[in-house]
Amino acid sequence: MQIDESVLGRLARIGADPNDDDELRIKKSVLVLCAQPFVIAALAWGWLYFLFDEPLAGAIPISYAIVSLLSIVHFGLTKRYRFFRFSQLVLILLLPFFVMVALGGFVNGSAVILWSLICPLGALLFDEPKRAPYWFLAFICLVVSSGLLQAYMPATNNLSPGVIILFFVGNLVGVGVMVFLMVFYFVARKNEFQARSESLLLNILPKEIVALLRDEQRTIADHYEGASILFADIVDFTPMSATMSPEDLVKLLNEVFSRFDQLVDKYGLEKIKTIGDCYMVAAGVPRARADHAQALTSMALEMCDHVNRHTFAGRRLTLRFGINSGPLVAGVIGQKKFIYDLWGEAVNMASRMQSHGKGGAVQISGATYALIKDEFDCEPRGTVDVKGKGETETWYVTGRKTV
Repeated sequence: MQIDESVLGRLARIGADPNDDDELRIKKSVLVLCAQPFVIAALAWGWLYFLFDEPLAGAIPISYAIVSLLSIVHFGLTKRYRFFRFSQLVLILLLPFFVMVALGGFVNGSAVILWSLICPLGALLFDEPKRAPYWFLAFICLVVSSGLLQAYMPATNNLSPGVIILFFVGNLVGVGVMVFLMVFYFVARKNEFQARSESLLLNILPKEIVALLRDEQRTIADHYEGASILFADIVDFTPMSATMSPEDLVKLLNEVFSRFDQLVDKYGLEKIKTIGDCYMVAAGVPRARADHAQALTSMALEMCDHVNRHTFAGRRLTLRFGINSGPLVAGVIGQKKFIYDLWGEAVNMASRMQSHGKGGAVQISGATYALIKDEFDCEPRGTVDVKGKGETETWYVTGRKTV
């Protein structure tokens, strides 16, 4: 099974280009995979007609198989998708028509013209949708022309009535199977890429915001009366980074922040962003919760404990943690590389709690202290001169209260 999947994957990548977007990559892979069984079917088809003493009708699908195979090879070498797509659509449109003419019409040809219907259906999948009606019109013209030419076609052929009925069944089943498989594979692959895109988007934005962006065309900005914000920053990061290679630096930050991400999931909070060595997380947005300050404080203590007990890339780190609570605005800005962000005085104060704090401790504002003082032990620090606020009373959280 693994060998089959490996071979199928290599075949699907014929003509692939690293610059292709997901949709074009799907179209190329499906068309290549559909063209190959058509080649095999045409060879078998042609052999059967030879077997029943219809050499002209047999030569046509065999010629198709050869030309189609050359078209696949040409596509693999040149990556000219438009030419490959056009050649495949033309071949599948004309081949059944010529076979039908050679056999003597609709009935004598066992409705082989139905295979031409795959052309406009294929155009819907592989070409631009606006061009599919032209391919369908070409199919209609072929059917009408077949009716007009019926009187000039041979009245009989070398196929017995039983064989004609057998080919009727084969053509109906074959067309149905090919159409189903084409659509099934295309839809399955498209769903796979959509799921992957959705997963990537959920790694950037909260799921509630993803749903709004997908379903509504509006500016996303919401006011929250109660929320808490935490900033965590590595002490003396700049001089430390000057002594490290870029790879080691990124590895260190990834190790630290990946653990923080796990704690975000554990406590059901919302990571907002990282800015260099600064990690920002919030509670109470975009999902309101009454215990936003308690949940964020619990996470901060666990973050602090983890950093104090572990080394990262062989180094001991010290982080400052700052928390503030209050009203804020949350939303999405921009149209490209957008992010879910927070604004307001509560956010600014949380940043000041971190920058004015001390390493290895969680400093909180008076607003947060009022919300958590009954559940957590807090040590008063005194007043801190906060820019824009003046002397502000702050506390250090030392742990959860024991009963």
